[in-house]
Amino acid sequence: MVKHDEAYKNDPRNKKNLKKDTLKSSLCARNGVKGESGASDEELTSDILSHGSSASECTSVLEEGVGEPVDEQTAQEETVDKLKQCIDNLMDKSTKTRLAGLESLRLAFSSRVLYDFLTERRLTISDCLERSLKKGSAEEQAVAATVFALLCIQLGGGDEAEEGFKMLRPILTAILIDNAASLAARQSCARALGMCCYVSTSEEGEDLIKSLALLESVFMSSYPNREGTLPTPKPGSPALHNAALQAWSLLVTLYPASRLAVLLDLHLPKLQVCLQSSDVNYRIAVGETIALLVELRRDIDEEFAVEDSESMCECLKSLATDSNKHRAKNDRRKQRSVFRDVLHYIENDDFSEEKIQFGVESIYIDSWMRRRIYDAFKEILESGVRHHLQFNPLLRDIFGLGSPLILDATTKGNKISRFEKHLFNSAAFKARTKQRSKVRDKRADVM
Repeated sequence: MVKHDEAYKNDPRNKKNLKKDTLKSSLCARNGVKGESGASDEELTSDILSHGSSASECTSVLEEGVGEPVDEQTAQEETVDKLKQCIDNLMDKSTKTRLAGLESLRLAFSSRVLYDFLTERRLTISDCLERSLKKGSAEEQAVAATVFALLCIQLGGGDEAEEGFKMLRPILTAILIDNAASLAARQSCARALGMCCYVSTSEEGEDLIKSLALLESVFMSSYPNREGTLPTPKPGSPALHNAALQAWSLLVTLYPASRLAVLLDLHLPKLQVCLQSSDVNYRIAVGETIALLVELRRDIDEEFAVEDSESMCECLKSLATDSNKHRAKNDRRKQRSVFRDVLHYIENDDFSEEKIQFGVESIYIDSWMRRRIYDAFKEILESGVRHHLQFNPLLRDIFGLGSPLILDATTKGNKISRFEKHLFNSAAFKARTKQRSKVRDKRADVM
């Protein structure tokens, strides 16, 4: 597929289009869009989507209401042309140009649903991402892993996403366990591994088990030793452990219900000790993971009680009321807020509900599992998560929203009540979770 793209560029019939793109870039430079002056035409073509220009050019095409009004078809054609140029840039010899192409694709994939466009070009993009992950700089590897996670989300978790995941999983794995690789690249690979495995529709449990074991091997190095003492963290390692733990906890929501008790017995005591970690973000991730594991266990056994719950609640209460002055004010506030919720759930089996509004719709985050899933998508999609909740069939299926709404003036005037929407969302999510639980239990034999 990569050779095909190179043939496209070398074909005389297409050279006019390439020259036209170069001319566009030159005109942008004269109008202040391109920051550097005095660059040659070749450099302008090579760097057509530098970090500064890629963001502005991509968003100007993707956003509505910018510049002079154009008809929908013209805007769509311009978007497609811009995306094609981004993909071409992934094959450039210049690291700067490849990075710009990756960053532009990251912005585009997170802000729009592009299934039709990407289905035709997924192999080409996957080949380029594989090259960036294998041979790119630390920064290029980190962005490439994120773009791959976004590509899987765009493809909707079907056969195409599964095929891409099987292709790139060994590379993500190699970077994640490589102690010599950059921490930023390893963190990005941990998040991508968790997300891509989660959205994959494979009926086998092999990928899930391998990914869980790999992520465990990363964050378990933060676990206490035999004497019950936490190891001294290396610089930057808490952020890596945080990313691996959050990716792992996302995949735990797919774990067979019949095997959750074993998982809980193994990890809960160790995680409780990790609540004393010196890193605030890791402490918070640990607290949320503890709440998630307890919730999943209570879904199976309503009578389940945490072993040595008094000790755990004392620890949680201490973190929920922490007022140590040597910690940053914002860190203390965030920690207290999260651990109040965790403590309230452990003691009273009650979750503090949150409403997420997008367009005329909304979803209710009313469980730790639902929060972990939403937060995982939000971390990858960033500000584009609401757009994807409105239009991406994958997210709408996961959160029980049904097909994307087609609204007219009449529909907008007859919105259903908040209570009705809440009931519908909760029922749909529970039904979907129950269905996925059946699949998880089928996988248990493989595990």
